[in-house]
Amino acid sequence: MASSDRGDMGTESNRENPQQNPQKNPKESSGHRSYWRKNLQLIAILLFIWAFVSFGMGLAFADALHGILAPLPGTPLGFWFAQQGSIFTFVILIWVYAWRMNKLDDEYFADGDE
Repeated sequence: MASSDRGDMGTESNRENPQQNPQKNPKESSGHRSYWRKNLQLIAILLFIWAFVSFGMGLAFADALHGILAPLPGTPLGFWFAQQGSIFTFVILIWVYAWRMNKLDDEYFADGDE
């Protein structure tokens, strides 16, 4: 394919060097990096909470929690976390992620461009 057939895709050197590519905005690139950094930070925090509740409360601390009864079914709390608590926590974390990402999207993409 000839370079004139490519349309406005540009050459490899234009895609690698943002100063030669007029379509790439360094400020926007910095904003996108900041957006993704905050997104990945949120994911890491929520995954840590999920892992702690699922593995920590359900498996590692199960013996210590067996002396406490879960409020509704009256089963040992360690068993409850392993069976139900981690699922409830996961659903809550999905809601928290969607809520926080909506706020983050509004912060970075308030003018509608993504």
